[in-house]
Amino acid sequence: MTEEDRLIEASRQLAAALRPGDLDTTLANITAAAVDVLPDVQWSSLTIRHADGRLETVAPTHNVLLDVDAAQYELREGPCYEAATDTVHVTSPDLAADERFPRYAPVALEAGIRAQAGIRLFDAPDSNGALNLYSATVGAFADLEILSQLFAHQSAVALDYARQIDQLQEAVSTRQLIGQAVGMVRERYTLDEARAFGFLTRLSSHENVKLRTVAERMLQAHDATRS
Repeated sequence: MTEEDRLIEASRQLAAALRPGDLDTTLANITAAAVDVLPDVQWSSLTIRHADGRLETVAPTHNVLLDVDAAQYELREGPCYEAATDTVHVTSPDLAADERFPRYAPVALEAGIRAQAGIRLFDAPDSNGALNLYSATVGAFADLEILSQLFAHQSAVALDYARQIDQLQEAVSTRQLIGQAVGMVRERYTLDEARAFGFLTRLSSHENVKLRTVAERMLQAHDATRS
């Protein structure tokens, strides 16, 4: 199979694997697709770097990666850590001989990991994320760059779609909450819908909190009085 044929086949597989879904589903699809599509990948996870600098592992394909990733966060060392915090693309085809990671390498080797790569997937105002690839094969990921670029592009498309879905779901949920609060205010104070909504917006402005938060508080207080 030529390089071009391999890229076409990988693109086809990725398009099939990265099915549209909500954010959690999409993140799980990305790590599963990495294992299925990218060569020599036995395990995969994602590292999310939050606005406060906290690093979090999500969608690992094996629980052993929770400890492996945590070791990199604690030591501030390893492809996983670097891809999430500093370098866009990091490969280590032979961790045992990699002088960049003297403290982390023994942890990886103990877990059966011989090669590793980190690929930055997205940068957002409040977070960024990196894909972590792990292999039991020495020499893996030595020639990953073109495939990793394709994977990062396809994943970014899926993530953008997932964010839109989550935002839509959040908007629908907010509208439902506010509608329930308006109904409660109408019933309690014998107001029409416009006046009940105005009552909620004034509370929101006075307390300097979002309308959704006002609605949630009122509904929680109402439920508490009924229990």
